Amino acid sequence: MKKKHFDVIVIGGGLAGLTSAIHLAKSKLEVLLIEKNEYPKHKVCGEYVSNEVLPYLEFLGFNPFEFGAKQISNFELTTHNNKRIVANLPLGGFGMSRYEMDFQLYQLAIKNGVSVLQDSVVDVNFEADNFQVKTKTNQIFQARIVIGAYGKRSNLDVQFNRKFIKKKSPYLGVKIHVSGDFPEDKVALHNFKGGYCGVSKVENNHINLCYITNFEAFKTYKDIATFQEEVLFKNSELKRLFKTTISQFEKPITISQISFETKQPVENHIIMCGDTAGMIHPLCGNGMGMAIRSAQLASELIIDYLQGKIELRKTLENRYTKSWKKTFGLRLKAGHSIAYLFRQDWLAPKLLTVLRWFPFLMPMIIKMTHGKPMKIK
Repeated sequence: MKKKHFDVIVIGGGLAGLTSAIHLAKSKLEVLLIEKNEYPKHKVCGEYVSNEVLPYLEFLGFNPFEFGAKQISNFELTTHNNKRIVANLPLGGFGMSRYEMDFQLYQLAIKNGVSVLQDSVVDVNFEADNFQVKTKTNQIFQARIVIGAYGKRSNLDVQFNRKFIKKKSPYLGVKIHVSGDFPEDKVALHNFKGGYCGVSKVENNHINLCYITNFEAFKTYKDIATFQEEVLFKNSELKRLFKTTISQFEKPITISQISFETKQPVENHIIMCGDTAGMIHPLCGNGMGMAIRSAQLASELIIDYLQGKIELRKTLENRYTKSWKKTFGLRLKAGHSIAYLFRQDWLAPKLLTVLRWFPFLMPMIIKMTHGKPMKIK
């Protein structure tokens, strides 16, 4: 790539990275997005998105339903001992695979003039109010702003000496797409001992099955198939889903070391977005929505800074940190608490009984982990 100087460099081309790059490019800023993987690519993800993001996606010029996204309005929850509750989703959402959504946003980014480089970032230095970004292929780029949107964990987190990276995380994620019978308008969450599995339809009528479990519980079994037979299938709904559907993958895809530790929204002057800034428990089903909303928060403030409406970098960083915590602080606390309660195998069925007695509580809990429709500046 000949051009070496940009207004903004975005490290990572997932939902947060792509949406922020598009937003910034629409404001006539020169943006470089560096992503290590080739598009399209499957990722371990629940692939359910809250409708709160639709106004913002429309502003960016992206309509997920043009690409087969499924509209979702109902929610089902089961426990490991087969207790069940259903509810309407207050705002609703849609199901769309990361394979398709990331790919379409990537194409939209290019259409909006974003420079995209397939490479890995190995070093970021900040000096004299400017960033220098070095890649694995020994290319060096400069920018006034760098956005970190590289996902759950990276070698960059080690370089930046981020606190969470020093703690070993006990969680493992597994995902597979299958074809078979499942309602288009429903997202389900099925508990099993040591974890939970999210289920929803995505484009192509595929069903996304994505579960997270404690690695300690998993490693006592020799492989994924045995773990599923011995643990997941104690939940009769999960057994039915896995046994009566046809896999669309040669084998499940997995991710380990998933961390829900607190992270800082700004590190070494880098504006962090999406999972790089903080993760909500998948139990709450809204990580994709959070990633997109964090991109909007960052982009609007960065535009103001680069246009001189925010004079100092320190002001930009403080305002983003404050805005991020105000927007997501309660969600993350609620997510931690809900996940903790449902991890207690003896307690989960009792919680479901309470929710059955007081059905108005379920929409309230869902609202605690979701936001209102995004407003466009």
